[in-house]
Amino acid sequence: MDNRTALVTGSAGFIGFHLAQLLLREGWRVHGYDGLTDYYDVSLKQRRHDILHQHAGFSSTRAMLEDEARLRDVCDAVRPDVIVHLAAQAGVRYSLENPRAYLESNLVGAFNVLECARRLSVPHLLMASTSSVYGANEELPFSENQKADTPLTFYAATKKANEVMAHAYAHLHGLPTTMFRFFTVYGPWGRPDMALFKFTKGIIEGSPIDIYNNGDMWRDFTYVDDLVRGVRALMDAAPGGPATRVEGDSLSPAAPFRIVNIGNSEKVRLLDFVEAIEQEVGQKAIRRYMPMQAGDVLATWADASLLERLTGERPHTPLREGVAQFVAWYRNYYER
Repeated sequence: MDNRTALVTGSAGFIGFHLAQLLLREGWRVHGYDGLTDYYDVSLKQRRHDILHQHAGFSSTRAMLEDEARLRDVCDAVRPDVIVHLAAQAGVRYSLENPRAYLESNLVGAFNVLECARRLSVPHLLMASTSSVYGANEELPFSENQKADTPLTFYAATKKANEVMAHAYAHLHGLPTTMFRFFTVYGPWGRPDMALFKFTKGIIEGSPIDIYNNGDMWRDFTYVDDLVRGVRALMDAAPGGPATRVEGDSLSPAAPFRIVNIGNSEKVRLLDFVEAIEQEVGQKAIRRYMPMQAGDVLATWADASLLERLTGERPHTPLREGVAQFVAWYRNYYER
């Protein structure tokens, strides 16, 4: 059993909740930091935290990342061995409506986390990025050593900025830092604004679902359990020091800093995704075909070979199995 302490920001969120559960099962002490904002159903976030609080090793603070003094006080009290920064204003489309929320949470908030990690000389800082940073890149699959200088949304731009900010801190302060780029994460306890949740809800309720670009889009759907196992493995693969470079590494030549994709390495057509949900729910969707949305990309597809070389982990859950797990959770949570 591990007896280390992790500070997990965004612990009431979809991914933070699953990661905290995994760490608690391993014996970690976990302190969650989350603002429980109303971007989506706060009761869902609170229920996740309630479950985590059933573990003796879990404690939490409800506060915003932008509250620098509160975050500093929490870090000083917790003295984490690892910080996993997952909290952010999420959602590609919402960034078109309210870009300031991304500025405050994703830039100011991330800066405050970097400052805390620097001041405490945390042995390893891990920060969430996104496949959205690949933006207008056309070479597939996406690999960490490709340039990612053409983001198509302000959300993606803030995440690219986080990567650049973190590299500077890693270089200036010798702060071992791993950025992980997530690819369309799905599974139980998922966010209501994401496609799987909206499609499942619409199909069950018999209401239309919006399918953008007439379904001619592809995504690398990554099951949440696979994702958090990848993050957990990366926690023990801090960059820097002797003999840490592997084949195809994204390790910086100027800092203990690395970027790692975490994706299923399978490009799935959106209409096939809808059909998988229809089969699991047992009824057909009422499909409303829509034009391409501003900021959307046609395809995402991860090269996850670096993750496997560093950790031995590689996402592998088949789409239909993951969809079945989500639909079972959804029915249990909302139809009980």
